[in-house]
Amino acid sequence: MNQSFETLLTEHQALEIKLADPDVFGDQALYLELNKKYAELSPLANIARELIELHQRLDEAHVLIDDPDLGELAQADILECETRIAALEAEFEHLTLPKDPADARDVIFEIRAGTGGAEAGLFAADLYGMYEKYTARLGFKLELLDSNESDIGGFSKITFEVRGTGAFGIFKFEMGVHRVQRIPATETQGRIHTSTATVAVMPEAEDVDLNINMSDVRVDVYRSGGHGGQGVNTTDSAVRLTYKAGTPDEMVVTCQDGRSQLKNKEKAFTVLRSRLFEIERERIHRERSQNRASQVGSGDRSEKIRTYNYPQNRVTDHRLEGEEKNNPLESVMLGNLEPITEGLKALERLELLASKVSA
Repeated sequence: MNQSFETLLTEHQALEIKLADPDVFGDQALYLELNKKYAELSPLANIARELIELHQRLDEAHVLIDDPDLGELAQADILECETRIAALEAEFEHLTLPKDPADARDVIFEIRAGTGGAEAGLFAADLYGMYEKYTARLGFKLELLDSNESDIGGFSKITFEVRGTGAFGIFKFEMGVHRVQRIPATETQGRIHTSTATVAVMPEAEDVDLNINMSDVRVDVYRSGGHGGQGVNTTDSAVRLTYKAGTPDEMVVTCQDGRSQLKNKEKAFTVLRSRLFEIERERIHRERSQNRASQVGSGDRSEKIRTYNYPQNRVTDHRLEGEEKNNPLESVMLGNLEPITEGLKALERLELLASKVSA
């Protein structure tokens, strides 16, 4: 293993030398590419460097194990080295697990009210508020793209973008059906109702990811709707894209929350590309995992992933187990999603390790 660590350190040092080369620095595309690779290798190089030193210490301690004066100290040193080596090797293995290249991307969210009528729309609005707070906690940027708001403040559908490093890797676990159990404000007999909302989370696609045949897209512009005030446009700035109209693959995307028609059109195409990109990702995922059930979740939007129980002040994520699956509802709705996200990330790592072993 030391030999592979030495190779890694040699590659890391070679990148460091290249990055210091003025000619490389002058080529921004090349510099950014090399700098990204250097940043990816750096944590692995740090672990490799420490592991090489620990193995040297371990060898020296084994030589002294039978020394009458130093044997006891050598034994303690062996135990310390072996404990640290085991921890670093586990960390190294986690860092070298295959990564989804989409994890680093920005994301497009689509929340749709499900069963439950007006209450489902209010729940969709609550979920949007939760993600808005979580996004702010992470220091990411959220931009509203499109929304269909009800008279009582809910949403039948809301689409928004979240920008930040590793956004998809964090938010991808939110895809699926979210269920709420609570007494609606309109309920006069105090009965608990169950409503749902469906959350779609898509990595933001780029032009290079897929080529959209423009002859398949109809572009319509219209005046933005709203409930009055400064947010209502007086120009035809809203954009509707209809992809493959009249076919089983028909897809409609609208964007009306920006004041610029050009920007709305650009954002609508971003959403369309992201939807098509995610459809292709889902197809590939199904092919790769058809022989193995996923604990984290299939990524299917119809899968029930979480229940928000208001009477019991509890949020339960159905993919986790034990006490880890339950969190205080009030805290979660304030955007404190880290315990859930970290638990699902850990579960994903265990799955990847298991698939690596069985491969």
